[in-house]
Amino acid sequence: MKITYCSSKTEKELVQIVRLQQENLYHNVSNEEKLAEGFLTVEHTLQLLDQMGKVCSHTIAKDEQGNLAGYALSMHPSFKDDIEVLKPLFEVLDPLIAPEEKYMLMGQICVSKNHRKQGVFRGLYAHMKEQLKQEYDTIVTEIDALNNRSMQAHKAVGFEEMARYTANEQEWVVVRMQL
Repeated sequence: MKITYCSSKTEKELVQIVRLQQENLYHNVSNEEKLAEGFLTVEHTLQLLDQMGKVCSHTIAKDEQGNLAGYALSMHPSFKDDIEVLKPLFEVLDPLIAPEEKYMLMGQICVSKNHRKQGVFRGLYAHMKEQLKQEYDTIVTEIDALNNRSMQAHKAVGFEEMARYTANEQEWVVVRMQL
């Protein structure tokens, strides 16, 4: 199946992102699925996704029928106070980033169940890197330490661990990929 990668441009695409996100949120998947397929922690509103996308476009993958195959959200550090669950990340991250280093936070990545194990995860990051490399030095994200699937996938595409911390009784791993 042919997958195309691009930046999100329409409200319809943002609605599809929210729908896919809902299907994969931590509280909407079984424990077996969490272990085997991973899960999402952060829930975004359509309005916030739109605001974030106006600063830096989100990366999306579409299949031949135009269905959303996956997404990687771009979250500029200027949004650090807009998502409560991410505030502890910035407390850890801010001292680790050199003042001259420009980074983009990959706010969340998700591949639809029908498109997993087909290279979409890798393709989303390849497209995102291409889009960001002229303006940014690094992509940073955090992963729930219990999400082994996500940890392995991020390591496989070139992310390296920066730090670990605990917040809200969860252990988080902060990782970065140099552009």
